[in-house]
Amino acid sequence: MLNTDIKLSIFALGGINEIGKNMYVIEYGEELVIIDCGAKFADQSLLGVDLIIPDLSYLEENRHKIKALIVTHGHEDHIGGIPFMLKKLNMPIYASRFTLGLIELKLKEHKLLRDTVLNEINAESRIDFEHLSVTFFKTSHSIPDCLGIVFDTPEGKIVHTGDFKFDFTPVNDQVSDIHKMAAIGTEGVLALISESTNAERPGFTPSEQIIASHLEEEFLRATGKVFISTFASNVNRIQQIVEAAKKTNRKLVLLGRSMVNVTSVAMRLGYLDIPGWMLVEPRDMRDLPPERIVVLCTGSQGEPLAALSRLSTGRNRDVKVIQGDTVIFAASPIPGNEKDVSKIVDNLFQLGAKVVYGNSSVTGMHVSGHGYQEDLKMMLTLMKPKYFIPIHGEYRMLHIHRLLAEAVGVKYNNTFILKNGEIVDIKNAEARQTRAITAGDTYVDGVGSDEVGEIVLRDRKQLSEEGMLVIVITISKYDGSIISGPDSISRGFVYAKESEALINDINEISKAAVMNFKESNPFAMKKAIKKAVDQYIFTLKMRKPMILPIVIEI
Repeated sequence: MLNTDIKLSIFALGGINEIGKNMYVIEYGEELVIIDCGAKFADQSLLGVDLIIPDLSYLEENRHKIKALIVTHGHEDHIGGIPFMLKKLNMPIYASRFTLGLIELKLKEHKLLRDTVLNEINAESRIDFEHLSVTFFKTSHSIPDCLGIVFDTPEGKIVHTGDFKFDFTPVNDQVSDIHKMAAIGTEGVLALISESTNAERPGFTPSEQIIASHLEEEFLRATGKVFISTFASNVNRIQQIVEAAKKTNRKLVLLGRSMVNVTSVAMRLGYLDIPGWMLVEPRDMRDLPPERIVVLCTGSQGEPLAALSRLSTGRNRDVKVIQGDTVIFAASPIPGNEKDVSKIVDNLFQLGAKVVYGNSSVTGMHVSGHGYQEDLKMMLTLMKPKYFIPIHGEYRMLHIHRLLAEAVGVKYNNTFILKNGEIVDIKNAEARQTRAITAGDTYVDGVGSDEVGEIVLRDRKQLSEEGMLVIVITISKYDGSIISGPDSISRGFVYAKESEALINDINEISKAAVMNFKESNPFAMKKAIKKAVDQYIFTLKMRKPMILPIVIEI
């Protein structure tokens, strides 16, 4: 019997109105289930930050409710935040076989594998909690073993699609289970949560199969080495690269830590077939003629530390791009990465390489793993939801997805376009959005998982834009009188040798600030120096460098 005092709540802590760091929550009473825990790479404005993960504050406050983390698939924006979450919140993880293999890699790196309960699931699995039951269905995407999720709740069925497209000729034969989706829709879906990445693109997403012939043609035309860059997790694409290399009698070199790691997991679990004779270590390439080599590497998104970036600037000790080589980008730039990719392309042209890049519909080297408009409409038609929550896209994509839903019969007002933290509450099968929780970003600095706060980021930004001024002064701890200094050291503010008058003025102002004190008080003296010097520099130069007074007592 339905408990009318309990609401069913649906919300996101990341990923709902953005592309990246996906994390969704289904909550009913004292049961809370998390879907995915992703990360996204920081842009250049976040100095020194490597990853952005969801803010976990709400989950920490409600840790007693958490029953499980269920993972739809193994892409970084769905699993990248897991190690950082597990350091604060331990919970059982449910994921498909290949996804678990990738998660295990991360947990080993962070020394968390021994303390984490990992449960393998598939499309036939069922997980039962007190009020919530969870079942699954197969979907197609650009990585093996992807699952959609069905939550049976006291209010009705909630479906989360994961990332998907309808590929009727997938390379790995993992076809979307359309019959099961239709059956779920026939039983009745209260709310559908569906991705919106390609909501602006008309038609159906092309099949991965079309890549094979384009790869083979380009390999046959190449007269030197072939370098090809794609996402390490795109196992289907990697298999097609392997097949093209076989047909053109080339051996395969793997570059980039993630490429080597993911490939080894895929081979061990049987998702990737690379003959042992075909793999060559980078240092052994010199023993082969250039026309016998394919180098498969990371860096298709212009990441500055990835293999392709290092190749483009000649920073790889064993492997070089030279005139006559061919470099293929087998991935489209994620929005925001275009500038970094263009820089690498320019560098490669300067090295004399032939570069195959640009629009995937022209090069034939990439197809999306995300559904176009007709794929999205097909999912909506199969599921026939009463309510619809578009996710995983920028606002315009969510809005267009809402219009697609309306076109296939979902009432316009029954679609909720949300921001991270905004909650859809369902009670007596009626949905409302009237409240929200805090759902921000957590910045991770380095693999060591040190979190970076807003104050640290602000300081880094100030240092990068305005520079730093260190003022050192030595005082007597008995009466506060000046023993030596002040001495000012500029880094990134002004060049001291060319600004002696300014530095002398700063020293005099610092000295005057300290002389006002009749006794030793280093803390108050530092504040006085900073305030006086800050006002002087801003009035004179309209700049605000970071000022670090150092008061030494002796």
